[in-house]
Amino acid sequence: MPLLANYHTHTSFCDGRDAPEEVVQYALELGFFALGFSGHMDADIHMDQEKYYEEIHRLQDKYKDQIEILCGIELDNLYDPAAGRGADYVIGSTHFLDLPMDKPASVDNSAEMLVKMAHDYYGGDYYRLSRDYYDLSAKVYDRLHCDFVGHFDLITRFNDQLHFLDESSPTYYKPALEAMEYLVGQGVPFEINCGAVNRNRKRDFYPNRFLLKALHDFGGEIIINSDAHEKERLNGAFDQAVAAAIECGFTHTNVLTKGGGDKVIFRQLALDLL
Repeated sequence: MPLLANYHTHTSFCDGRDAPEEVVQYALELGFFALGFSGHMDADIHMDQEKYYEEIHRLQDKYKDQIEILCGIELDNLYDPAAGRGADYVIGSTHFLDLPMDKPASVDNSAEMLVKMAHDYYGGDYYRLSRDYYDLSAKVYDRLHCDFVGHFDLITRFNDQLHFLDESSPTYYKPALEAMEYLVGQGVPFEINCGAVNRNRKRDFYPNRFLLKALHDFGGEIIINSDAHEKERLNGAFDQAVAAAIECGFTHTNVLTKGGGDKVIFRQLALDLL
């Protein structure tokens, strides 16, 4: 049985291509039992939240007998935590560093922006930049009380292109492990984000397999998501993600459900059945 649920989904309300109802209809074609929308709320990309809630709630009612639809938010670490109010769940993501730039200091906007950040604020030292990123990432649950952590090592978004970090070096991965261990201690799950693999932009998932293995060893929990910005990528790379999770020692992933109540809960799915 394939994995038939996704909780990191973008639409035309933010930086996705398709209208929410188009995504729901495609999810039904795939046989999905659950679909979570997760519109961006951050300094660079944010929605008309009232209209977004109104539309997702309409779809929840319209398709309630066919699929469980959840109304989530992808909330950035540096954005107003109040933006998560009213959402069924919150993805806590770190896209930006707290730097006094003319525009939000995004680590995944462009390679050129990342180079400028490193040059102007870190004297070209990408390891100091990376440490600041993970020091900030460690605070995502304290700041947002998110339901799970999004694309944990997004700082490596352009590493295949720029080769600015040796991801096998302790100088790089020790701050990442410190942040990860702290967040696991707070009980917050991590997503295996398929977005880069899904779009053929990166050789591995977020977190990469080294960090994913460490997450398992720390006793962390996972939830597999596609980070889809087009409906056709809704379940992209799920088979590969399941295989990577098993390779790293995980026996189950998680799905979200309201379970008939107002609060979302995690439910385990055995990986060997997927």
